Amino acid sequence: MPNPIHSALKRFAVHERVFTLTVGCAIGIVAGFGSIAVREAIPALGRLFEALRETVGSATGLWWLGVLLAPALGGLIIGPLIHRYAREARGHGVPEVMLAVARRGGFIRPRVVVVKTIASVICIASGGSVGREGPIVQIGSAMGSTMGSLLRVPPRLMRVFVACGAAGGIAATFNAPIAGALFAVEIILGDFGFIQLAPIVTSSVTATVISRGIAGDFAAFQVPPYELVHPVELIVYAGLGLLCAIVAVGFIRLLDGLEVYVEKRVKLHEALQPMAGGLMVGAIGLLFPQVFGIGYATIDLALHDALPLYLLGALVVAKLVATSLTLSSGGSGGIFAPSLFMGAMTGGMVGKLANLALPGLAASSGAYALVGMGAMVGAATHAPITAIVILFELTNDYKIILPLMISTIVSTLAANAFYRESIYTDKLRRKGIDLHQGLELNVLKKVSAGDIMRKGYEAAPHDLPFNFLVDLVMQSSHAEVPVVDGDGRIVGVVTRDQLKRHLFEKDMLSDMVIAKDMASESHPVLLQDETLDQANLRFQEFRCRELFVVDSLEHRKLVGVVYKDDLMDAYHREMVKRAAGDVFAYNINHPHRMETVDVMDGYGIIELEAPHEFSGKLLRELDLRNRYGITVLAIKRPASDGPQPDMRLWVPESGDRIEDGDILVLMGEHEKIDAFHRNF
Repeated sequence: MPNPIHSALKRFAVHERVFTLTVGCAIGIVAGFGSIAVREAIPALGRLFEALRETVGSATGLWWLGVLLAPALGGLIIGPLIHRYAREARGHGVPEVMLAVARRGGFIRPRVVVVKTIASVICIASGGSVGREGPIVQIGSAMGSTMGSLLRVPPRLMRVFVACGAAGGIAATFNAPIAGALFAVEIILGDFGFIQLAPIVTSSVTATVISRGIAGDFAAFQVPPYELVHPVELIVYAGLGLLCAIVAVGFIRLLDGLEVYVEKRVKLHEALQPMAGGLMVGAIGLLFPQVFGIGYATIDLALHDALPLYLLGALVVAKLVATSLTLSSGGSGGIFAPSLFMGAMTGGMVGKLANLALPGLAASSGAYALVGMGAMVGAATHAPITAIVILFELTNDYKIILPLMISTIVSTLAANAFYRESIYTDKLRRKGIDLHQGLELNVLKKVSAGDIMRKGYEAAPHDLPFNFLVDLVMQSSHAEVPVVDGDGRIVGVVTRDQLKRHLFEKDMLSDMVIAKDMASESHPVLLQDETLDQANLRFQEFRCRELFVVDSLEHRKLVGVVYKDDLMDAYHREMVKRAAGDVFAYNINHPHRMETVDVMDGYGIIELEAPHEFSGKLLRELDLRNRYGITVLAIKRPASDGPQPDMRLWVPESGDRIEDGDILVLMGEHEKIDAFHRNF
């Protein structure tokens, strides 16, 4: 008997725009309350750790011992928690959300909400040098994914709902609805469009309303009024942008290097690594206690020109190292607040130097600290629009917008020039995911020329007389024919258009010209291990339809040919596989029947319980491809009994036998899927 609630939701979902806006609003409400819970829990638990520091100091007579041990204790608690229940809660969270959107159809395990919340609150409260924004983004995204799973939406909408959660989390954290929406579309999705933007904005605004209703309408930082004192300052602000880019790239590279080092070289058990990282952060905190936690109080001091020059410079380095140690060792927290911190310290330092060099022509160092915050965020995240807007919403002051825009754009461009990856995409790069290239080129990078080349081809001997060469090329089904020597090495290519110009001279040239004389050596070739994205670039550059594959550039022995049509066929096959992968990722924990999900060009994927009459039969006996025009992509089989059994998923072979209760993942044209569904 169909579930009446699910049937009603299914009818409502037909009106997609209304449906997504409504769900976006619901996600915003949940994300808003979640953000408030995290914000309130951090100082409450922080007071317990502060009491612990004082107690240890009083009991031992060593004031520094509690300061040293508190972050280590926090790491000791969260290490086993993350290792046992949700390893994706390790680190700063946003790359994991981006990975879920790019590769998993937007699916994030619901347990991430609980584990990330607990781990991040403990890490920050105990003194971990991280921010709360990254965790709140991951928590909000996990909430959006969970809601999408409950509503059984396809991967396309799952991604939108994940972005809604991210937008709501950022908006509620900073009281910045516009910046929250921009963060989601610029960083999480990287795509603008009404069906994406409208529910994201709705979620962002709703979360902000919840946050303001509970915590009040406030700016995250109370900034004195600043303005541009003299046009010559713009040069200094551009220099600030360049310096922020250098610091940001140093931050990215250090964090990346430490993560790789911990992953490959550190022998300490993963569950204990956050404790070791916390101990090192505690040691830094003995000299610079400002690095503990989020650091907003220290940022306020920089904005009010209350820190000396030497301390500003020292805190940039101390925060950079402390944050990298916290995250690389497995701590849980974000990089947004540390980026703001390092930007404020860098800007304050530049501001003080500018006042020494340009007395009376430069604003106070607080103005430069404010601009440095935006420049550092833009350089670290490679998201200048989000950085500019979020700094405006944090301060509610338009007077500094021109210096802010100049510094942020300069810092982002310079950071891109110095290092291609952002703080978010660098971690994905190590996993082989290149978001810069887009889906198409990532797909083409998976297939090599040797995988699709044809070994059968027409070739002209290098000493073939001209009249025979003309006959060979004109009768060929291809417009380009390779010319090879006696050892099978390609010496050039002859084209049909090239020979047409000499047809009237055929008889005269027959005894004078051979194939080698007509061959063009400028035609591009491919190596077998070169990828199809490299082949595609050569097809576009040389405007040809065929590329000849050689064993090496030195010997140039012809081994095959790649046709442009074959490249496009390979591309379409990989796109179908990628779409199927999204569906699998989304449905891996959902054994229920699902609606047909579009993949491309009239094809769809559906999960159906195997009909009873299939039980006991081999796949080759059923012959579903020939009988019904559908393909079994995978089989899901209950691996344990119970109301919600574990599922085992595998790609089947023709000798696999179907059992009662199996879920078949089928792909085919929509009409053929519908016909199969009606028959069974």
